Amino acid sequence: MRLATVSGAFVFAVAMTAALPALASGTTAPLPPSDPTAANLSPAQIRERAYDACLVTQAKIMATPRETLREPCRCYARRTIAAMTQDEIAAFRQTGYFNDSARGKALEALDACNLRRPI
Repeated sequence: MRLATVSGAFVFAVAMTAALPALASGTTAPLPPSDPTAANLSPAQIRERAYDACLVTQAKIMATPRETLREPCRCYARRTIAAMTQDEIAAFRQTGYFNDSARGKALEALDACNLRRPI
């Protein structure tokens, strides 16, 4: 399976907060270990993890305070989770990170919410 984080910071931020490696795109980096805490998360909890990871990653990429990114990251998290299918939610619960199709939706949400793609 091909996976590279859209940003190493995304994976780091997410791993540090037991959150999801929210975004990824294509290189051959190994998959991160599964996150057993994701097994019973609701879509709202997954959205919160995506929001938190967005704040950390985008603040670093854009060299701006997290406070200025609250609305764009809310936009990103809402759009991404709302676009995910039940299968994508189930896949997230099994692994703790977005699968390939969910990552594509996350990238589209970054664009729609005027955030930077960390690639």
